[in-house]
Amino acid sequence: MKLTTRTSSSLRRALAGCVLHALASSLLLGSATLSMAQSVDLAKSQISFGFKQENVPGEGKFRKFSAQVAFDAAKPEATRANIEVDVTSVDLGDAGWNTDIQNPSWFDTAKFPKAAFVAGAARALGGGKFEAPAKFTLKGVTRDVVASFTAKADAGGTLLEGVVPLKRNDYKMGEGPWSDVSVVANEVAVRFKVYLKK
Repeated sequence: MKLTTRTSSSLRRALAGCVLHALASSLLLGSATLSMAQSVDLAKSQISFGFKQENVPGEGKFRKFSAQVAFDAAKPEATRANIEVDVTSVDLGDAGWNTDIQNPSWFDTAKFPKAAFVAGAARALGGGKFEAPAKFTLKGVTRDVVASFTAKADAGGTLLEGVVPLKRNDYKMGEGPWSDVSVVANEVAVRFKVYLKK
């Protein structure tokens, strides 16, 4: 088919229409997700991570994060979660380590101050256990992950508690000589507690 000026103009209009439709749909989905989100009690919530250095267990946590979560144990497929972590708030229990881990070989917080976890569904495993496929972004790298968690309701709300297993080298965490997994293990367990108020 010969591409004429009229055909080219029609294609541009059609493509523009598709882009606008997709943008409108995503904005509507985002608005719906936001309106469904439950109130998160950050004082009862926590994000931490476990690792091993020379086979010795270590742990750190993040002191600042935001969370928008919608969860109903009766309808796990409608689960939505958008959690943003302020990576500069990392705490390894030592001021020197807290500074070192923010350098370019590790979190590189000057360039990548935030990490993000986004989930659009979950499924029940039975016995109050669930799992949610998600996208996790750290240091400019986005990977597919799976969060395994439990949901425990009480008088004030519901506690979601679980873990997201990661491999640090997938996210360029520990570059150069630190990429050696015999020194710092490749496996990292990101643990979370998110308390949803009624």
